[in-house]
Amino acid sequence: MNILVTGGSGYKGSVLIPELLKDGHSITSVDTNWFGENLISHPKLTKIKTDIRDIDSIPFDGIDSIIHLANIANDPAVELNPNLSWEVNVLSSYQIADKAVRSGVKQIIYASSGSVYGIKEEEKVTEDLVLVPVSVYNKTKMVAERVFLSFKEKLDIKCIRPATVCGFSPRMRLDVSVNMLTYQALKKGKITVFGGNQTRPNIHIKDMVNVYKHFLKNKEIPSGCFNAGFENISILEIAHQVTKSINAEIIVTESNDPRSYRQDSTKLIQTGFEPQYTISDAIEEIKRKFEEGEIDASDKNYTVKWMKKLGLSNSNKS
Repeated sequence: MNILVTGGSGYKGSVLIPELLKDGHSITSVDTNWFGENLISHPKLTKIKTDIRDIDSIPFDGIDSIIHLANIANDPAVELNPNLSWEVNVLSSYQIADKAVRSGVKQIIYASSGSVYGIKEEEKVTEDLVLVPVSVYNKTKMVAERVFLSFKEKLDIKCIRPATVCGFSPRMRLDVSVNMLTYQALKKGKITVFGGNQTRPNIHIKDMVNVYKHFLKNKEIPSGCFNAGFENISILEIAHQVTKSINAEIIVTESNDPRSYRQDSTKLIQTGFEPQYTISDAIEEIKRKFEEGEIDASDKNYTVKWMKKLGLSNSNKS
């Protein structure tokens, strides 16, 4: 299969693409490489350094499926430059879907976000609940979903709503909860938890990759949105899991963010998907990679810090 992956050098893409290559697919990766070029060369891999806003620079001919990962990710990064985020997360999504139809592409798998639900009190946050996005980031992901789903009569459309992803990647992120707390323990011997009672859904990056592979293989599943999160636990519980593997002190301080998020992924599981990895697996993997010297404190591992260095904030518009 010929697969186009946007954001191919990113946190998820740099783990996904090697797995797709192992499966024998031919891959075209599109990325700005803002966070580095994180893919090893391969005979079946074509790497294109470009911005998805430049739609004419992206080849669609002969592509069977698109996995659309490229975006400005998470609330703080989007707040740096909301206009940039609307262009990248929404306008480019329309352009990709439109060009896909014109080029004969059969499927788009879109990396949305579990944050589109906003604040929910329900114990089971399922795909049929009303979306009430509370931040600009949430809103861009919700609108992009609607854009893609408007093409579902012409394309197989899967909108995946992941929980917070955890685990090691060649484009490592140390600004997401499990990764951040694990790195604090390894680097400082201390974990700072703000509040701690907030519940967050989580998914291991290898399970995230397997979700995309699952929908590549099972195109007969009807178009729609699918939650992808399997461990709804509190931030403090994550910290305690870290200390089971790494000797560290937990320091709890006040938080001005009491919000809790949960996800129910029954719909995804009913399609035949089975999660294989856990938060504990992510902690052990990060610990091992740290000990092997493969994780450092580079600002590239922190999305907001690095975007500021690249001049992508409002004061230096791209």
